[in-house]
Amino acid sequence: MPHQQDQLDDAERSLPALWLAAAADGRVSAELGAVYTLIADQIAARGPACWASGRCCNFRQAGHRLYVTGLEAAFTVSRLATPLRGQDLDGALARGDCPFLTGNLCGVHTIKPMGCRVYFCDASAQVWQTDLSERAMEMIRAIHDRHGIEYRYGEWRSMLSMFLRADGQ
Repeated sequence: MPHQQDQLDDAERSLPALWLAAAADGRVSAELGAVYTLIADQIAARGPACWASGRCCNFRQAGHRLYVTGLEAAFTVSRLATPLRGQDLDGALARGDCPFLTGNLCGVHTIKPMGCRVYFCDASAQVWQTDLSERAMEMIRAIHDRHGIEYRYGEWRSMLSMFLRADGQ
């Protein structure tokens, strides 16, 4: 009989594959896309300014972290033009930023997770972005629940590392 830790490790390794399969499911991706569209519509209606030009993507410098669900991470990873490499993630961890930050621009702008979509450093956004974020997260959690997708919520780069480990990197 395998040791319990081995079973946990196997289960942990299988999560990225399950999330990737869910992200490839047309119904699931359409529902997640609808949440992202709602966010875009709400952002457009409010018109917040982005003055920092990608500085928020340098998590250490900005003093914050980005959290995502496994499904959101899979949605991004499965749509990358170039696969994420371990050295890219290692570099981002060392720098304290996002592995998709290119100069001061987001390299995954159209497929970025909810937290990136909602966050603006514009002080006028502080009031409504928390409410929008919480409402969007409830909707994303409901997608997980409706489709029986294992729910995990974790720091962006840690979640990305799960996909690399599952891929043997």
